[in-house]
Amino acid sequence: MKQYNLILSILLSTLLFSCTQEKKSELVQRLEEIFYNDSFATVPGTEFNVADYGAVADGKTLATEAIQKTIDAAAEAGGGKVTFPAGTYLSGALFVKSNVELNISEGAIIQAIQDNSHYPRLWTRIAGIEMKWPAALINVYDESNVRITGKGVIDGNGKYWWDKFWGDPRYTGGMWGEYKEKGIRWAVDYDCERVRPVVVWESEDVLLKDFTVKRAGFWTVSLTYSTRVHVDGVVVRNNIGGHGPSSDGINTDSSKDILVENCDIDCNDDNLCIKAGKDADGLRVNRPAENIVYRNCITRSGHGLITLGSETSGGMRNIEVYGLEAIGTNIGIRFKSAKVRGGLIENIHFHDIKMIDVANPFHFELNWYPEYSYCTIPDNIPEEEIKDRWRVLSQRVEPAEKGIPEFRNITLSNIKVEKAERAFYANAYPEKPIHDIHFKDVSVEAKESGKLTYASNWTMENVLLKTVSGKPVELENSENIEQPEIVRIEQPQPEEKKELTLDQQIRNINPNADVVIIPVNPTANQALVDGDTTEFSENIKVYILKAEDAVLSYYEPLGDGFYYTPVEVAVKNNGTTLEITGQKEHQYTFIVNHDEEPEDINEADQWEYDSDRRQINIEKKGKSFTLDIE
Repeated sequence: MKQYNLILSILLSTLLFSCTQEKKSELVQRLEEIFYNDSFATVPGTEFNVADYGAVADGKTLATEAIQKTIDAAAEAGGGKVTFPAGTYLSGALFVKSNVELNISEGAIIQAIQDNSHYPRLWTRIAGIEMKWPAALINVYDESNVRITGKGVIDGNGKYWWDKFWGDPRYTGGMWGEYKEKGIRWAVDYDCERVRPVVVWESEDVLLKDFTVKRAGFWTVSLTYSTRVHVDGVVVRNNIGGHGPSSDGINTDSSKDILVENCDIDCNDDNLCIKAGKDADGLRVNRPAENIVYRNCITRSGHGLITLGSETSGGMRNIEVYGLEAIGTNIGIRFKSAKVRGGLIENIHFHDIKMIDVANPFHFELNWYPEYSYCTIPDNIPEEEIKDRWRVLSQRVEPAEKGIPEFRNITLSNIKVEKAERAFYANAYPEKPIHDIHFKDVSVEAKESGKLTYASNWTMENVLLKTVSGKPVELENSENIEQPEIVRIEQPQPEEKKELTLDQQIRNINPNADVVIIPVNPTANQALVDGDTTEFSENIKVYILKAEDAVLSYYEPLGDGFYYTPVEVAVKNNGTTLEITGQKEHQYTFIVNHDEEPEDINEADQWEYDSDRRQINIEKKGKSFTLDIE
């Protein structure tokens, strides 16, 4: 009888899932009527072969002019299909015209030339701000009835731009290092002009189908201010030969009537993303992202299965996301914004989603990455060096309340999560909590239940949370929150290890008295060695044990904890110069072994000499600085 009931239960579950899939919303039905119509984005069948116009596919000869001539010829003839024989075509910016199909057949590769002079600077929107920026490799600019298709490859050839941004290895130089020292790390994303592989701008009736994009220099596929765009079967493989900064997969930005489906994304930032402008400039433009469906996609490496934000200023509404699967993506359903973004995000439905090995399946951070989100021009930067875009970025939102984003009326149903770290996380504002969030038929297996801060009116219908702790979701400044049904799961207990004191850790690190630098994180009770990763702490101690030159680096979380950044501690000039290089501000205490009392410590907030211990105790608050012992 038990076996019969089990079989019946499985059959009913299968039937329920099938019915859920077959019952399509009005939004889905309307978009399918547009995009599955045989007349959508049709072009004349006349073929124009790029080889006939002089394009050489040897990966060395610049083919930009020949390919553009082919596109222009097709457009002038009233439309047609531009084709590519197999081979690698080295190219700068290409502009696909109305009634033209760019058909990149299997075996054909369009590869970006690593030289910004081959990409004319155009008016566009970058990370939520309108500005001039290099054209993409493939551009659909103010056009209609365009197709980019085929099983070929668009190669962003991005390593050049990755290194330009943050050096090689990552975080060792580039513009990131230069700007970080100036206290304007937030500006590097806008000043480091990196070429995107595919951009659709102010266009309508566009089909992007079946091609692969790899090694994007910046965002991979960007759909901005556009209407009726269908992205189908696109593959993104950006983590080849390294990991580039901000290599988002498919971004819809202040566009409407968009269908993204059957895509497979591996990148180093948000895999699938919806945006709508940033801060004062985004509020000025005030264009929402609306009537959008993302469905039946797979995400792999990356920072967001599906992300709303962080550019939310124009608002988002009428969005449906379903049939997605995340495999090892570090965040699942992600909301991110900031207290200067603004925007109303509402009427969103996520359903029929699977996540495996996703550390944070539901992560809603509305005070995202403060070091990047809140732009302030330091007083020590000369007026003549301040760029116009910096003034736009740092423009204050008035009144301030207009900058507070609001997320509401969001439904999440029929979602299964396995092997997560933290089930739920939300952080909003007292003025506008994340409210009216409805979970239904959700199963989550996680180590921790999580925490909600400034949330209200959350329902949990048939939500099962299996955790090791068995604790409920922690609530802070939240009201009317239903808890999921919680089941404690047993895990084999590891052999208990005795936690060492800091003194014991330091003795273990320095058994032969030959170590120069030992940073200590008191919050984590952790003495650090070169290459360690630690949690954030307001206070950091640094022991300088010998007057010898040495360098040590460790890693701490940056932003909301999913990016890590190095902190470098250096001793130079035979122990008389101490340098800290980092992105996060800390209160540093240095304990420096020193035989004699120094005359002064340049740039120290305060210091004193302990003659009994023969140590200098130095206090300094900052991110990056140099101390000179005289």
